[in-house]
Amino acid sequence: MTAIEKKVAIVTGASQGIGAGLVEGLLEHGYKVVANSRSIRPSNRTDVINVAGDIANRQVAESVIETALRQFGRIDTLVNNAGIFVSKPFTDYTDADFRNVMSVNVEGFFHISQLAAAQMLKQGSGHIVNITTTLVDQPLAGVPAVMAALTKGGLDAVTRSLAIEYADKGIRVNAVSPGIIKTPMHAPATHAALAKLHPLGRMGEIKDIVDAVLYLDQADFVTGEVLRVDGGQHAGRW
Repeated sequence: MTAIEKKVAIVTGASQGIGAGLVEGLLEHGYKVVANSRSIRPSNRTDVINVAGDIANRQVAESVIETALRQFGRIDTLVNNAGIFVSKPFTDYTDADFRNVMSVNVEGFFHISQLAAAQMLKQGSGHIVNITTTLVDQPLAGVPAVMAALTKGGLDAVTRSLAIEYADKGIRVNAVSPGIIKTPMHAPATHAALAKLHPLGRMGEIKDIVDAVLYLDQADFVTGEVLRVDGGQHAGRW
């Protein structure tokens, strides 16, 4: 990549919340972006292309990769942001819950990451960022989240595994582990209670996650890192 070429990033789960914020943040920093979600609408911009579809479907993942290469010629960064969160007592999860969460959180990571990594290997460079959750290593008594632990915990572990596998091949793999972020999925009436679940006394902002991803993408000596952006939740009880 020459100095005048822009980096090319793929963002999954990009239609709202953190994903939409990531797309805007990357564009503001000069990236070209391919954005994916089930319901995303076409874009009229030249520096971002939206690809609709379920990222758990390998054909959709292939379409995202093909679009990036056809339009922009390379893939520098993949942000695995797509994910769903279902909070229930363990014995209340249904088979449909299990399959839905596993599909988006695990298959949605697997197909696109495998395809992106293959292209990054050809280039000799690239960066994969996984969005996990601080509930993986700091469960909350009032927030039953076994499916998050099972699926996002897998991403936490695979971040280090892939980082070592690809360390000598020019590819870095990192993760961002958010606390509770102020997005449309949390009604304003819940914000005060959710803020108290963080030692810093506030919910996270979408910008906090965007800044973390941008830092990791620029930090060439950082790989296998899980960057916790959780207002101190991971540090212990409070």
